[in-house]
This record gives sequence, structure tokens and C-alpha cells, in this order.
Amino acid sequence: MHFKQFLPSKIAFFQPWRPSRAPLEEKIAKAKNVTIFPDEGNFLALAVAKTIAGKIRENNAQGRRTVLGLATGNTPLDVYRELVRMHKVEGLDFSRVITFNLDEYYGLSPNDANSYHRFMWENFFEHINIKPENVHIPSGTTPRDCLPEHCAKYERAINDAGGIDIQLLGIGKNGHIGFNEPNSEIGSRTRLVSLDESTRRSALPDFGERKYVPKEAITMGVDTIFCAKQIISMATGEHKAKIIREAVEGAVSGSVVASYLQNHPNAAFYLDAAAASELAQSKFPWVAISADWSNDELALRAICSVSEATGKPVDMLSARDFSRNSLGGLVKARGLGALREFALSSLSGKILYQGRMPCNKRILVFSPHPDDDIISMGGMLRKIAESNKVRVAYMTPGYTAVFDHAVRDFLTFQKRFAKSFGGPAPDGFHAKMLDFLGRKSTSPHGLPDIPEILAVKRLIRETEAISCCEFVGVQEYEFLNLPFYQTGMARKMPITSADVAIVKQSLLSFQPDIIFAAGDLTDPNGTHRLCLGAIREALNGMERRPELWLYSGAWSEFHPSEADVLVPLSQSEVSLKREGIFRHESQKDRAPQPGHMEGEFWQMAEKRNAATAQLLSLYGIGGFSAMEAFKISK
Repeated sequence: MHFKQFLPSKIAFFQPWRPSRAPLEEKIAKAKNVTIFPDEGNFLALAVAKTIAGKIRENNAQGRRTVLGLATGNTPLDVYRELVRMHKVEGLDFSRVITFNLDEYYGLSPNDANSYHRFMWENFFEHINIKPENVHIPSGTTPRDCLPEHCAKYERAINDAGGIDIQLLGIGKNGHIGFNEPNSEIGSRTRLVSLDESTRRSALPDFGERKYVPKEAITMGVDTIFCAKQIISMATGEHKAKIIREAVEGAVSGSVVASYLQNHPNAAFYLDAAAASELAQSKFPWVAISADWSNDELALRAICSVSEATGKPVDMLSARDFSRNSLGGLVKARGLGALREFALSSLSGKILYQGRMPCNKRILVFSPHPDDDIISMGGMLRKIAESNKVRVAYMTPGYTAVFDHAVRDFLTFQKRFAKSFGGPAPDGFHAKMLDFLGRKSTSPHGLPDIPEILAVKRLIRETEAISCCEFVGVQEYEFLNLPFYQTGMARKMPITSADVAIVKQSLLSFQPDIIFAAGDLTDPNGTHRLCLGAIREALNGMERRPELWLYSGAWSEFHPSEADVLVPLSQSEVSLKREGIFRHESQKDRAPQPGHMEGEFWQMAEKRNAATAQLLSLYGIGGFSAMEAFKISK
């Protein structure tokens, strides 16, 4: 009897093993409704505004009205600004437009600084020719016993208008759309909801302290949203990347409400590159397209991905490892041995040892907030301060991240200092601020800080920044206080020529050879993105253009394959960096930052610096405790 008789008849012998590409290909196929835009620039918002304007013009030409479902927050803000520009410059007519807002915090009056009613009027409606009676926003002051009828009336108004033509959405870090928190039912309609803890954390910068953040909101339901003829979901920043992956590629589930959008016949995700960074088409582009393997950057990225997928160092990777990860074509194009040598040489060449550090240079470090410099490049900052002329330019005061109790402590110290050493006692000044803080503490949702309070909070952060500079050996610093930040709230104004002029003056006065800037563009409130935009605009047209080194902020890190420079830190240098971060005492323990933070800033920084070193160790380049990563902008 032949041995083949004991084997399953459907097994074919001696056929080459072929890896299954199905999982990645399936994920990429699910993302067919995704459009990815560059991180820099305003391309995403312009594309959304153009889509909305096109629908309005089409309907106006036919004498029909356009019904828009609108969202609030930082993500759609630039869309509204562009639509306002189109109205004022291009004559876009909103007289036939009817709007319905997604949601409103319950308990906030229309005039409250953080109400969505006020947000929409200040940022959009009062700048266009929309009819006030055509604007619909849920009322946060509706008596609780009247809420069922109020919500039903909102639904009837949408139906009477003919349904929503285009619905704008943002996506929360927990995957909510509107305020439909995890496990919201797909058949839900406009209603009062309790806010998830992660949603309330994300709102912290707007309200200042947790006790002021509303616990409830009125929101359109999932089914209400799904009745829209077209849905555009927008997301920006790497802090949204993981939830975007779940919403686009994951299973459709109530645990991530945004995943329901996979089943809408005309729903699209508009993402910047950072928000899309966890999608298969971004992480493994060679699966979706025919890759140009002569591109060294793409090849290195691919080799690193195989090392991470297999857990093997680069010099131990086999041709089969590449094939199993859909990269057989890379080996065929460049050869296995050459790939190993190329990867190890490229990664090792990125490491900037002490002897290769810039020396006798003029270096200007731009820090968006008063602590981004030490959090993101504290090790590098100490190293370059030893043999270069270094100045730190703090671009914004960062006062929205200071708790009120820090102001009370400051006032108490000032008063006791005056009493102890015979200085003037500014009782009237103190009384005004203490009176305001008293009224603010009894207000259910807080009050916008008065200028005097903001000034004290600014001084607190400046004092901490100066202390940190002195600790790391930086002798020169300046506080630019860019105008775009001067709202007293988490939401900022767009960059204007006034901001650019201040940045340009800083550059001209110092004449740097090298500048450092936050280039991650991932901070949840967009300040890093705005600051980098001002820097790039200020650099345009400069005769003597300095090198631009980008560092990543507290929220993310450049991957070794995309970084140009890797700076190793010893364990003692990690400890010194931590002590420098501690000089920012107002930001320790529980600073009001948006979204979920995996510990304090010093813990986040140490975790990502250690992770970069661990990746290098995995690739086969070991012996480092931590590393900071930088990109040199072209």
C-alpha cells in the first residue's frame, strides 16, 4: 500500500508555500471609504468645505434648500472658517440652508462660554447670511420633564425639513459620534445621555476642572444620524489613530459606535495622515499598491515592520519572514543580504553620539507650550546647551492648563511675602481675583477666567519654564505669547500675520543655525499644529534659512524608520530629564489635559523614549536605555 493513500486527497504536494494576504487585504478593502490628507496644510477642511459648498450651490440653482447636520469642536472649525470665507469672498449663499446641530451639553445656557450654541454662532452663523429661524440646536436648559417632547420636536423638525443632506461628524477617543457613547443602540433617536468618563476627560481643557464638566448632554441618536443622505466623519491627530482603526477596520460593534458607519451606504472618513496612521493601508502600503522598492525610506520601513512582526533582529530575518508579511517582492528586488546590511547601516547611522552633536552653533528651540521642550527633547536640550548658544522661545503661555488653586496659592504667597518683608500689599487687586474665583467655584460649569487670573496663570507657567531652563543649562529664553492663543479657552483662533510676524522677529533677532520645533501635530487641541504653521510661514522667504529639526510631542514619537536622528540617553540622563519636567509643578499629577493620558507627562515621555530604544534593540542595535527621535525637515 502506498503511503499517499493515508493522506487527504485534496492536499497538493510540492507546491510552493504561499502566505495568506487575506487579513490585510480585507482591512484595506473595508477602508475603501477613507480619504487621507497630508498632516500639514488645511487640505482636509478645504475638501469638506468644498463638498458642502457644492451641495449648497447645486440646490440653490434648483431652488431647493440644503439641510446640514453640524458638529462642534476643533475638528470642524476650519471647515466653518472656509465656508465663511466662501460666503464673503465667493458669494456662497446660505439663505436656503437649514442646520441641525448634533448635540449640546445639558445644563448650559446658550450664552455659556462652553455651550455649543455659542460656539456655532461665534464661529459660523453670525458670519453668514443664514436665517436665524433655520438654525436648530438642542436646548441645554430644557426642563427635565419636558425633554421627551423637546427631543421628539427636534426629530420632527428634521423630518419636516426633508431630512439631512450632509451630516458632519467628529469621532471621540472612545468612538462616539455625537454624544452616542459606547453601547448606544443603533436604533436610538435624539435623547438625553450620560457622558462617558473619557468624554468628560476630553472636555477638561474647555472647562478647566473636572467638577465643571457637564455630566449629561442632548444628542441626536445613531438612527437619526444614519438617516442622513451623506455622512462625512472627520478626524485629525495621532491621538485618534487607534479608535479610527477600530471604527474603519474593526468589527461593527456598539462598543465603538463609529464602526456603525461601515454599514451606511454613503459615509466617508476624511482623515489626516496622523489619524490614519494605524490603518493597514498606512502601515502596510505595499499590500495595497505596487511598491517602488528603490525608495530607501519605504524599504527601511518595510524591513522594520517584518522585524517587529516576527520578533527577530534584522540579521536573522529570512526570505520566508518577508514572504509571510507580503514582502517577497522586496527581497526579490534588493536581495536578502543587501536588505539586512542596508537596514542595520541605516539605523545605526541615525544614532547621534555625543561626539557628533552640534557644536558652536546658534540654536533656537520653539516650544508650543511652556513644557514641550523638556518633555519632548529634554535629553537633547541638556546636551546641546553644553557647547552651543541656545535660546528657548515659548510660543504660548499655556495658562489653560493651570488649576485655580494654583492662583490662590500664588496670591497667598504674594500677600504673606509682602507682610513679612514690608512690601506693598495689593489688597484691592487680590480682592478682585479672589471674588472672581469664589463666584467661579459656585458656578455649576465654571466661568471664563478674567484677564487678571489669566495673567497670574501665565506668570506661574513662565516661572516654571525659567526654572527648568536654568536646571538644564539654558541661559536664554523668551515668551512670545502668540495672539492666536489669547482666547482664554482651549479653542484657539487661526494663525494670522500677527503670529507669523512675532515668530519671524524671534528668528531675525537670534539668527539661528538650527531651530527645533514640535512636529508631531498630534496634540489634541491643535496648538502644536498651529505653532508649526506659524514657524514654516515665518521661514518662507528668509535669505538665511536655518536647519529645521522636528521633535515629537508628549503624545507620540517618531518611529526609528522615519526619524533622521536618534539621540541615546543614559539612565542618569533619563532621571535628569524627569527632574526637569518636575520643575513644571502646576502640570504634575492631574493637569487638565484632554483625553486619556497614560500617566503623567514624565511617565509618557519615559515610556516612549524607552520604547524607541527597545525597538532598536529588537532590530539588533542594543545597549541603550532610552532614545529621543528627531526628523530634519527638508
